[in-house]
Amino acid sequence: MEVPTTPSAGGDRTGEEGGGGGWFGRSPAASPAAPRPPRPDVHQPVPEAVRPYVREPAPASVHPYGHEPASSPLHQDGRQSSPSPGRPSSGPVRPAEGRPAAGAGPVPGRAASRDSSDTALLRRTMAEIEPIADKVTSYFYAQLFLRHPDLRALFPAAMDVQRDRLFKALLTAATHADDTAALTAYLDRLGRGHRKYGTLPEHYPAVGEALICALSRHAPSSWGPRTEAAWVSAYTTISQIMIDAATADELRAPAWWQAEVVGHEMRTPDIAVVTVRPDQPYPFLAGQYTALETPWWPRVWRHYSFASAPRSDGVLSFHVKAVPAGWVSNALVHRARPGDVIRLGAPTGSMTVDHSTDNGLLCLGGGTGIAPIKALVEDVAQHGRHRSVDVFYGARRSDDLYDIETMLRLQQSHSWLSVRPVVDDSPVGLLSGGLPGAVREYGPWHTYDVYLSGPPGMIRRGVDTLLGIGVSTHRIRHDSIEELVGAAT
Repeated sequence: MEVPTTPSAGGDRTGEEGGGGGWFGRSPAASPAAPRPPRPDVHQPVPEAVRPYVREPAPASVHPYGHEPASSPLHQDGRQSSPSPGRPSSGPVRPAEGRPAAGAGPVPGRAASRDSSDTALLRRTMAEIEPIADKVTSYFYAQLFLRHPDLRALFPAAMDVQRDRLFKALLTAATHADDTAALTAYLDRLGRGHRKYGTLPEHYPAVGEALICALSRHAPSSWGPRTEAAWVSAYTTISQIMIDAATADELRAPAWWQAEVVGHEMRTPDIAVVTVRPDQPYPFLAGQYTALETPWWPRVWRHYSFASAPRSDGVLSFHVKAVPAGWVSNALVHRARPGDVIRLGAPTGSMTVDHSTDNGLLCLGGGTGIAPIKALVEDVAQHGRHRSVDVFYGARRSDDLYDIETMLRLQQSHSWLSVRPVVDDSPVGLLSGGLPGAVREYGPWHTYDVYLSGPPGMIRRGVDTLLGIGVSTHRIRHDSIEELVGAAT
């Protein structure tokens, strides 16, 4: 299935490792990148290099981008300080930090009471660029590739999916800098996942340079020395966490696995079950997912969930639906054949079964979302604990229930398993009205752990239905909706 899975009802990240290309690598060199000459097309003077990324914040007298800020990055009252003596002035004069320019409207997201914390400064910048996010993202990549053209080769030829994911992931991390636990978990995953892109240490300062350049140009009302210092500090923290995660992961696992296609079965004209054998042991858990890259579209990676629990022979299966203009999905469905070799990223995701409890499992799978649901059922069976598992398998038409025979065979083999097919336009004998409506007819489910996998609309409606019938948020696990929107290619 071409989606990742996450452990929470609200979804967590994301978007982090689904697209092709990468800009975070392993631990950077101990010395700062060499400064580059300023570009004439930049709106204002921008920092040209990033110092080594260390946990300690840079002292006030030494700016991480190679020049002295007008004021210390900490414990300010939010007002703009006077320029440093002797510092030449270039570029347009900016308004006081956090204040709109003359004649400008109110700054988006400005709180009634002034909050001068770093997190507040980051979020003010985010609020200001939100209405022009596409423009800022394009400028970010333009600066990155203009200043560092050698990095373009690390990205896929088409930047449609990657363009939004990369910049969004960085901004998401920066604006959650005050939530250490969530930030670390998010960045650990990104750091490990970006190993497969082949990034190098010097990419960290290159990305930081492009980020500051894009934000300073497009957020004039909220930008200033303190805001710049806040973003530099946030990026320093982000980099260090990712560096540590990548370094630790390098000791345990390769950056990617080669896997030979050993089976290719067409279930419908546009859905195939693709089976591969990795070139070395590939440890994973049922309910997790990975990223796949085909030889026909280098540097383009897409997420797919494992369609079975770990097997003794080590082979892995994926359910792939070809979608219009989907590079990876069409290659896997219509082009891949036994003997072809693809690449796998590391397994990830937390939509897994807690085997320390006997809670029942309620599983909702729509379309190819049945793939990780089937893996969870197999996982319960392998552990030998009899616990109630109720599966609702949804599709638009009965012909789209491509794996129903497999699921019904599992039901015949296990008395604790119930499988109910649901179609939108139901013939006699099947539930109709969609998965959320069908779930309401059964239950109660408030003591069950719930797993949802399928299209974004199904996930949203399913979560709303579950919450409405009394299922607690902490019991609900589902695919990341942000990734679902962008991963179907």
